[in-house]
Amino acid sequence: MSERKVLNKYYPPDFDPSKIPKLRLSKDRQYVVRLMAPFNMRCKTCGEYIYKGKKFNARKETVQNELYMGLPIFRFYIKCTRCLAEITFKTDPENTDYAMEHGATRNFQAEKLIEEEEKKIQREREEEELNNPMKVLENRTKDSKLEMEVLENLQELKELNQRQAVVDFEKLLQQHQEREEEERKRERDEDDAEMKAMLSASKVKRLQDSDSDSEEDCHRPSAIPASEKPTDILSEVNNCNRNLTNSKSWECSVGKLSGSSLATMVVRKKTAEGASQLCKGLTDKIAVTPENSKSPLNTKSNTTAPVSSLSLLGTYSGSSDTESE
Repeated sequence: MSERKVLNKYYPPDFDPSKIPKLRLSKDRQYVVRLMAPFNMRCKTCGEYIYKGKKFNARKETVQNELYMGLPIFRFYIKCTRCLAEITFKTDPENTDYAMEHGATRNFQAEKLIEEEEKKIQREREEEELNNPMKVLENRTKDSKLEMEVLENLQELKELNQRQAVVDFEKLLQQHQEREEEERKRERDEDDAEMKAMLSASKVKRLQDSDSDSEEDCHRPSAIPASEKPTDILSEVNNCNRNLTNSKSWECSVGKLSGSSLATMVVRKKTAEGASQLCKGLTDKIAVTPENSKSPLNTKSNTTAPVSSLSLLGTYSGSSDTESE
């Protein structure tokens, strides 16, 4: 393997390098190089856009009879990616850029156009000043006036910066925070005052409503002491309404006791002495009935028997209850 990597070459003793023919190449010869598009361009033939950085196999040649400070200028030939039309551009060492020759137009070169326009205006001004001395004086006065305006603007900016440098931003932030806290406190106090006023108004309204309900339904005294909690009045009114509904339901199912036949059936509970007297009366009545059965008043007694039996049943039930107690 070592003989294949020999660095020394053999020269015969009769070797003469002057006898080797030199390769004659033309000065305008072309080389194939690989490059990227240096700027955005658009083909004039088909309108295809070629963006900056697109790679091409280009032909390169040296421009004849054109130098810039001893530096040669090179020209490049590329083909459009769509219609294969030839596009050429060359180097521009004066502006450290590339210049478009033909086959396409350069896009997005606003900065370069502005620079060219400024150079053109400067050139025209210099030509005018060479032939007209009054124009030189006008241009100088304009320049001095513009310079004064620039200095004034600069002074104003400096003064503004000095003013802002004196300002204490931490103090400003603290003042802003204090102002916000005061505003929140004021809003909180206003909300509390409104809430208290609403509660007092609701208390007065509930007291008035409870007074009217008690006068109409419950027959309670009009003067009701103010309770500590507003909900106490509601609980009292609910209890009163519950009693009223219970009494109404009793009247609907059984009926009123006063002024009806059922009033005789309801008897209060009797004591033991009263119960013994009632039992003695019953035995007396039972003993008297067979003797008076032949009398003409027997018909009346028969007619009144059911009513007296019901009343006696009520008294008997009351007496049994008392005895059991």
